[in-house]
Amino acid sequence: MLIRTLILTLGLALATPALAEEDQLLGRYGGWEAHKLDRDGQTTCYAIAKPKTKLPKKLNRDETYFMVSHWPARDKIAEPSIVAGYLYQEGSVADVTVGKTKFRFFTKGDGAWLQENEDEVRLVAAMKKGGSMVVKGTSARGTKTTDTYHLSGLPTALDKAAKACK
Repeated sequence: MLIRTLILTLGLALATPALAEEDQLLGRYGGWEAHKLDRDGQTTCYAIAKPKTKLPKKLNRDETYFMVSHWPARDKIAEPSIVAGYLYQEGSVADVTVGKTKFRFFTKGDGAWLQENEDEVRLVAAMKKGGSMVVKGTSARGTKTTDTYHLSGLPTALDKAAKACK
């Protein structure tokens, strides 16, 4: 739900001038954006992208994102996460594939995260070298989804986000 809060805050920042100062767009790089969010005295920086393709095409769902976040106050660097745009099936997993390497995410609500820090490091390294990434999940209704993200621009977006949170 933390990811959903971050996305909702981003949406409010874009819609409400008073909140716009909280979220700062650092730049757009390929299909990725870098942001810095200051809220309640804490700073979060992140690279974020929407999928280039979402299957099934006619599935009605909310905004879908893949994020890599830096949380200095929590001593978290480059934490990958997914916002699916739907509630995941309880007890299900989301699979992320970059090249031939697959990573399994645990799900909760509409979000998904990796369990181990070492997997986070390996995934981000693979993403920096890869051309595309595929995310597969299952909705609470049992619908299987496949989202494809292009990874061009990610390394620059990650660097901008990391520098903004130092």
